[in-house]
Amino acid sequence: MEDRLISRSESRRAYPHILSGSVLKTIALLCMIVDHIALFVLSQTDVGMHPLFTVGSVSVSIYWIGRKIGRLAFPIYVFLLSEGYTHSRNRLRYALSLLIFAFISEIPWNLCHNGTVFLLSSQNVFFTLFLGLLAITFSERFRAQRRAQDLILLAFVFVVSYFLKADYGIRGVGFVLLVHLLRERKVEQALIGSSVYVNNAPAFMVSFLLIHMYNGERGFIRSNVLKYAFYAVYPLHLLIFWFYRR
Repeated sequence: MEDRLISRSESRRAYPHILSGSVLKTIALLCMIVDHIALFVLSQTDVGMHPLFTVGSVSVSIYWIGRKIGRLAFPIYVFLLSEGYTHSRNRLRYALSLLIFAFISEIPWNLCHNGTVFLLSSQNVFFTLFLGLLAITFSERFRAQRRAQDLILLAFVFVVSYFLKADYGIRGVGFVLLVHLLRERKVEQALIGSSVYVNNAPAFMVSFLLIHMYNGERGFIRSNVLKYAFYAVYPLHLLIFWFYRR
């Protein structure tokens, strides 16, 4: 316990705690939109794909920069998911909200990625977050009660994530659980979390730096209307990109 208190104290000295949960969510949202602009718009243009310069074997283009900025979003959303689980007054409603928006977002996701209403080869990131929340739930229940059924349910979540092929895959669900389990150990969280996706490690390290600047406050997103408006941006902006590509 004393070691944990020392760790928190050192963390507060190392990072300025100036970012609320709402600011982090806004940063993640903007990074996600930049990523999708690169993926769905810049990838179709000569300007976006033209190399600006080369670093080793990597040709840096505006498209490449946009995709790397986009990699900042996922760790931040995962951290906010862990915070949501920890502080939510109604975890069932929280989980259902994620699942509902997963189904709402599926058609826009499919249209953007394949131009069809149905696509079995991949699903949107809301499914990853929902399964990650289930993984956190069963993990916490097993740690508290040591019941075998909770461990079986946890394993089942990973099996579902493997076959469902949601964005970031089975590693995405594992990443959610890892970030949650290491929430009190910031250095380990950043180092181990960034190693899960080696190709995105630099971007993930930046994400964890922003996460460690979290001040523990909710921020300006307080009403359910604003909260669900942030959720709704995901399917709506995918529809916009689909119309643009048509």
